[in-house]
Amino acid sequence: MSKKIFLITGGAGFIGSALIRFIFDKTKHGIVNVDKLTYAGNLESSDSIQNKNHNFYAFEKADICDKDAIKRILFQYEPDAIIHLAAESHVDRSIDSPDEFIHTNIFGTYNLLEQSRAYWMSLNGSKKDDFRFHHVSTDEVYGDLDEGCDPFTEESPYAPSSPYSASKASSDFLVRAWQRTFNFPTIITHCSNNYGPFQFPEKLIPLIIMNALKAKKLPIYGNGKQVRDWLYVDDHARALLHVVLNAKIGSTFNIGGRNEIQNIEVVKKVCEVLDELFPSKHKDIKHYRELITFVDDRAGHDKRYAIDATKIADELNWTPEETFETGIRKTVKWYLENMDWCERVQDGVYQGQRLGVIKQ
Repeated sequence: MSKKIFLITGGAGFIGSALIRFIFDKTKHGIVNVDKLTYAGNLESSDSIQNKNHNFYAFEKADICDKDAIKRILFQYEPDAIIHLAAESHVDRSIDSPDEFIHTNIFGTYNLLEQSRAYWMSLNGSKKDDFRFHHVSTDEVYGDLDEGCDPFTEESPYAPSSPYSASKASSDFLVRAWQRTFNFPTIITHCSNNYGPFQFPEKLIPLIIMNALKAKKLPIYGNGKQVRDWLYVDDHARALLHVVLNAKIGSTFNIGGRNEIQNIEVVKKVCEVLDELFPSKHKDIKHYRELITFVDDRAGHDKRYAIDATKIADELNWTPEETFETGIRKTVKWYLENMDWCERVQDGVYQGQRLGVIKQ
């Protein structure tokens, strides 16, 4: 396969940086990383690529809502495909302040589509024929599943239940409209709940790990029986590249970890692994699970997300490599070995170091 240049939006985020690390570890493709470096984004999560002998890597600090910046980047780097991950993505934050979610996830996607379409229309021959726009979305667009119902498929109706999921559903509709109206070559994927290394410590698993090590309470919404399908982020990264290289234009795929687990069981498992790998040194705490505490549930909290990933297995021969048991052990071990990173990204010490362009 010939080498390609992928423009990845949100490449300094949790999933985006995993995708960049995967591409550099496993392929010879080049990357243009476009990210505006919000509170949850940093380039340190892609440090490992600095020592890789690859043809091309560039970082551009830019907002996908900035028409002129996106236009310049596209025509300057001439990517072969776009993998669009940039989004405001924390449900609680979307409830507290929806403005940024609407602006970035809807208007930003619109702007990226329009600038990308103009760039695509300027191409000729195989460069134009092979171009792809891969929009990365979430299972939360489907809404809530009752216990006992079959998991969401790619044909399930949308029923978003938060400002975040509503903004992502809206961006999905924009992407499909641009494909139908303008024949713009788009693909959409919906992922389940990601976890793994370099996740900003406001999400459940890293928050539980960090609080446990400090002997702080381990907060769980409601009764903790909310069900999620847990997908190890490296499996997701592998799927994203596989889809953009192999999926048909206009197709949609669900990417799931095939691990339906209640939040309370996730927290208990994290505590169990911590007990084994890093036993508590606090005199009043024998087992980390003693720190579990239940807090008032948030408004509109979905009881169950679960997606059927049969289609991507049948049509593209992709399945996750990690079980939840293996993935959570890798995750806990990584955080134990990288607590300094967790502290830096929270206390403001990280100020966008290693900006710039690396070319070889």
